[in-house]
Amino acid sequence: MKDLYPPIEPFKTERLRVSESHELYLEQSGRPDGQPVIFVHGGPGAGSGPRHRQFFDPETYRIVVFDQRGCGKSMPAASLEQNTTWDLVQDMEKIRKHLGIDRWLVFGGSWGSTLSLAYVETHPDRVSALVLRGIFLLRPHEIRWFYQEGASFVFPDIWETFLAPIPPEERGDLLAAYRRRLTGDDPAARDAAARAWATWEASTINLIPNAETIAGMAAPDAALNLARIESHYFANGGFFTHPDQLLDGVSAIRSIP
Repeated sequence: MKDLYPPIEPFKTERLRVSESHELYLEQSGRPDGQPVIFVHGGPGAGSGPRHRQFFDPETYRIVVFDQRGCGKSMPAASLEQNTTWDLVQDMEKIRKHLGIDRWLVFGGSWGSTLSLAYVETHPDRVSALVLRGIFLLRPHEIRWFYQEGASFVFPDIWETFLAPIPPEERGDLLAAYRRRLTGDDPAARDAAARAWATWEASTINLIPNAETIAGMAAPDAALNLARIESHYFANGGFFTHPDQLLDGVSAIRSIP
């Protein structure tokens, strides 16, 4: 992180109502008349943070950062209602129009790369350039590798803590077992599942686990937002019509830098 730009504060923060039930946190920093760029955070459900402004030269860019539905400072927290990939794509368009931006650079990593691709393939004429990092396409075999078998062999000790809230007889489908608890009526089971889910993810998104990242993502509110929303999206296949939808749509955006 030493190569990022210095910390900056937003020149404007606001809340934008995008539906009857959802209100998004939205901020702008950098140059008000600069090249527009939207930062698309990960998760889904992880939320944005001050460090995300630092990917961009504040002397060049008008930096737009927002929290997606149900996470970060957006309200209501951890809500799954009207919360799909295509709702978020529409939200990004509402943000663009609200800010009076004609075309912008779209920048996303991890789940942010998934949503960025979905947005750009839907609205290619509104995108000046696309930057993706840590690309994730939310295909069934990717989800299975991370939440059932695969990453478990890379981080076997941390995997044991991920298994702990789930009885052995339910471990044949860990995503389903977690989702039952995260959407169930037992607060203790829900919170334990959220903490274990978030700890697993926070401990494995870097090859060398980062204690600060783990503490932040596993904090109670952050963990619940992340775990509920991620399990919701993953159980529904990202709300795509078929697993390779994003790959199949790449031909429509090959002209975008």
